[in-house]
Amino acid sequence: MTTSSAPRSEYVYLDHAATSPLRPEAHVAMEPFGDVMYANPSGSHRFAREARRAIDEARDQIAELIGCRPGEIVFTSGGTEGANSAILGSVRRNGGTAVCAASEHHAVLHCVEHVNGTVIPVTEQGPVSPDVMRETLAAMTDVSVVSVMAVNNETGAINDLEHISHAVKGRAENAVLHTDAVQAACWLDLRTIWPHVDVLTLSAHKFGGPKGMGVMVVREGVHLEPLILGGGQERDRRSGTHNVAGIVGTAVALAVTDEHRNAEVTRLGALRDELVAGLTSRISCAVPTLQPGVGVAGTAHVCLDGLESESILYLLDTENVCVSAASACASGAMEPSHVLAAMNVPRSRINGSLRFSLGHTTTREDITKAVDATVAAADRLMAVAKK
Repeated sequence: MTTSSAPRSEYVYLDHAATSPLRPEAHVAMEPFGDVMYANPSGSHRFAREARRAIDEARDQIAELIGCRPGEIVFTSGGTEGANSAILGSVRRNGGTAVCAASEHHAVLHCVEHVNGTVIPVTEQGPVSPDVMRETLAAMTDVSVVSVMAVNNETGAINDLEHISHAVKGRAENAVLHTDAVQAACWLDLRTIWPHVDVLTLSAHKFGGPKGMGVMVVREGVHLEPLILGGGQERDRRSGTHNVAGIVGTAVALAVTDEHRNAEVTRLGALRDELVAGLTSRISCAVPTLQPGVGVAGTAHVCLDGLESESILYLLDTENVCVSAASACASGAMEPSHVLAAMNVPRSRINGSLRFSLGHTTTREDITKAVDATVAAADRLMAVAKK
């Protein structure tokens, strides 16, 4: 096993949109379910009932934080499984067509493409236009599911789900409206999202919970064909032995996130603004992707026009600054961002795109170091280009 050369404390971690560090409160809550309360919650003995009780309490807690009923919650392995379940489960159960926006996460986009669905354009600032959604659906029949993310995973752009819901229900009243809310939990009150959708999906590691855990909320009366068959857990909606520790950690992490959300939005929004201002004032080719007020507080998306993301990321990595160029699921391949392409961002900017994503461990010192390191990397690359 290899380890990093620098102590973790020396790293500037601005990649929270890829994964956020496990919150200490979640870690403490999970510990007993490893070596003390380890029983399978599907059993009938006392130890099993204790595990089942922990799941039930976590389910109640999460339901309160989302504003749904406990019975509407389905525990999954993460956001990808949740999105697949919502889209493929709708189509397999009800037939019909799937619809999504061109800027969706690949977990949604690839599902819709897999079933030969319809992909609609987005605006140049990223959100889906309710009018375009309405016009698209008016020309279609037998729409089974529409998927529109709450917050974009690359740019942080926010979709107006209330008006999108009106557009969907006004043109395809029987369609299931799913939202990928994976990037929303830290920045938006989920209670304001749930009333407008039929299925909502989350991934715990995006808000300081454990990896490999997700939540799918399915409105009562909405029926999805299960993707995973077996023992009939989760009311036959998702079989498989429950990850008790993960479920408990997810509930605690979401509760801590909810408790501190307003203060963190204010704190991190100010740091985000400092980051963007520092980059755009000191790097001549730096262009912010979104206008102020369009995105969530935790994401700063900037393009260094004419430079290459891969080179910038390499230089930042040598300075122990952790950022990304696109979704962490795709950035390893260093392919051009489909999100920015959907927004009609020029290719020269797409090639130099950077996503700085802030979270609960981010400090002002992190921002200062990141700006300085990025400026130095850009200066170095521009100097090489001039030779």
